[in-house]
Amino acid sequence: MSGTPVSSIDQGHLRLLTFNLQVGIQTSAYHHYLTRSWQHVLPNPRRKNRLDLMSQVLGAFDIVGLQEADGGSFRSGNVNQVEYLARQAGFPHHFQQLNRNLGRVAQHSNGLLSRLRPTQIEEHRLPGARGRGAIHTRFGNGEDALHVFVAHLALSNRGRLRQLDYLSKLIEPLRHVIVMGDLNCTQEQLLAHAPFCASLPLNPIPLPPSYPAWQPRRALDHILLSRTLTAERVQVLDQLFSDHLPIAVDVRLPPTCIEALIKL
Repeated sequence: MSGTPVSSIDQGHLRLLTFNLQVGIQTSAYHHYLTRSWQHVLPNPRRKNRLDLMSQVLGAFDIVGLQEADGGSFRSGNVNQVEYLARQAGFPHHFQQLNRNLGRVAQHSNGLLSRLRPTQIEEHRLPGARGRGAIHTRFGNGEDALHVFVAHLALSNRGRLRQLDYLSKLIEPLRHVIVMGDLNCTQEQLLAHAPFCASLPLNPIPLPPSYPAWQPRRALDHILLSRTLTAERVQVLDQLFSDHLPIAVDVRLPPTCIEALIKL
């Protein structure tokens, strides 16, 4: 197990990370999508070792959003990857959202790992493409609570637009908001979606490309912040665990939000 760092909330900021882990399949070339495709349905004895390496990286953060995790099926060796990473990285709180249940074959999931105790967790089935979802986690109470959404959006533009419309309605009444995940589109495409930007007045963070991991060209993974929050440090981690690279952002919180979180 990696060391368990204390949450950085007392210093007025949070360390965030989002990562599409592709169920623990290491992909470092396009041809691996074909030659390693069997790992999407069959177990690989090396997968657990890769999860252990991931946990050493994830353990440095306060809140982690995961996409394409397996909830404990045949292909993952019956290992709930969200639960396993939380335990190995020393996170006291975790949540798995099962989005596509293929029984013993595959358990397609999103995940949340947190050092802060959530006040409330909701899961949402996103419209459009089957198997897409979002986790909405609230930390604290009242208007100064922090709201974190972990989402994995559709590949198709039409599906994403419907899903962004759905998320916009959830976000609109909230004040301090973080949206993180594999959104399968660029920041320019997000900024062009008027309802989403109206609901979440963005503090845009220029993110380097994160996909494909071995030769990043597209910025598909995002950590979006409301204007009440400030990004102090932005990183794309050079870790070839998946076909995506992890995205990390240190966020400065307003004093009223910090007060609400310290009470947790």
